[in-house]
Amino acid sequence: MEATGEVKDELRKRMHQPLAEVGKWLKSVVQGYFNYHAVPGNIVSLRSFRLEVSKRWLRVLHCRSQKSRMTWKRLAVFVGQWLPSPILHPYPYLRFDAKHLR
Repeated sequence: MEATGEVKDELRKRMHQPLAEVGKWLKSVVQGYFNYHAVPGNIVSLRSFRLEVSKRWLRVLHCRSQKSRMTWKRLAVFVGQWLPSPILHPYPYLRFDAKHLR
């Protein structure tokens, strides 16, 4: 995934910013990716992108200190708080199936 490489580079630049700032930024990145790529049948790709972003965030947090105490369990709290879960849009025939009363 090319997008995760760009996220990796930007995470390295933001390594020493507070977790809340990085979390807000990652939330907007992941939400934008979901908004663009959320089509029926693409849930596996969306979950994969969220997982890869989580892995990269953990890696950067490990590099942040010599005695990193960040584990997957602790990171899961931040991921749950900041990274949105993928939600797919419905098929177009369901989305535009409006009934007008006349």
